[in-house]
Amino acid sequence: MAHGRSHGRFHGKSRGKSRGKTPLTLAAPLALTCALALALGGTTGAAAAVPTPTPGELRPYDIESTYVSGVSSGGYLADQLHIAHSAVFKGAGIFSAGAYDCAQGSVNTALYACMDTYMPRRTPAQLEQLTRERAAAGRVDPVANLSGDPVWLYHGGNDRTVDRPVNDDLAAYHRDFGANVSYDTSSPAGHAWVSPLGKVPCATTASPYVNTCGTDPERSMLTHLFGAPVNPATTAPLDGTLVRFDQNRHVPGGNAAAVSMGKDGFAYVPDACAGGACRLMVALHGCQQTYGQIGDTFMSQAQLNEYADTNRMIVLYPQATTSLDNPRGCWNWWGYGGDTNYAQKNGKQITAIMNMVRQLGG
Repeated sequence: MAHGRSHGRFHGKSRGKSRGKTPLTLAAPLALTCALALALGGTTGAAAAVPTPTPGELRPYDIESTYVSGVSSGGYLADQLHIAHSAVFKGAGIFSAGAYDCAQGSVNTALYACMDTYMPRRTPAQLEQLTRERAAAGRVDPVANLSGDPVWLYHGGNDRTVDRPVNDDLAAYHRDFGANVSYDTSSPAGHAWVSPLGKVPCATTASPYVNTCGTDPERSMLTHLFGAPVNPATTAPLDGTLVRFDQNRHVPGGNAAAVSMGKDGFAYVPDACAGGACRLMVALHGCQQTYGQIGDTFMSQAQLNEYADTNRMIVLYPQATTSLDNPRGCWNWWGYGGDTNYAQKNGKQITAIMNMVRQLGG
């Protein structure tokens, strides 16, 4: 997740040539990588009840449709998953991110063009052409799949981490492909996933980056993605199981740490999904929202499990982790670790998550 640059910029502190930011030196790659870590760090606040994780493995269910959602670095990866595998993902919900492969494999471009806007960035039209070329080569699914897909986007008025024009490009990119785009810019939120269960004040950008704004974006997101009204989120104790599974089994080569993913991933499975058709939602945390860093805070405060119980939806929570070139546990949207295919079908994290999705029957 793109929180706090320059070990502060990604936390949404003062930035910009006219706003008091001292640009990071481009001669310090490690510092840049640390800065790009989109920091979502800190301590865990009080959270809604979430089931104690039960060790197990992912097993097949009757999945009728599959969706993806994410915030910041998780939002960038959510978009990459949707574009690479649009035959599988029927829609995407994204809090604060930019257009597909805006970073172009460059940490500098990611920092200064795809979060800030100091440097020129590729236009939506240029990224659309890149997508068409990759689709023609079979590196992503055909772009015709994107036409009519529901895409739900959110950008807060106090988000100083991902600039509004960058998020606007994401909306334009999908509209140009004929997607059904809902774009909410009405909130005064800081840079965060926004949920009624969040503990951070709405306009703030601060750990653990799950904010409360007196609204229910999850209901809006799910209604748009599903194309129909959704049942209210449960206020009762959750009735499902939080499965804790070994991500190594799903990563190419069997070593999750080698692609900056954690050993353990999670899936919330409502009891109702054991015996009937359910939707699948892949939910991608932001930087420093991993289980290894803040425990179950993202899973308990995102308010997806509460909707899962009342709307027959399994929620898959893949987990990134920290590494030398990804010190804050971000998802790979700028090509760290030498993965030049990070935004395509054979991207290492994309492949791992798709293996999980297929194991669940999505």
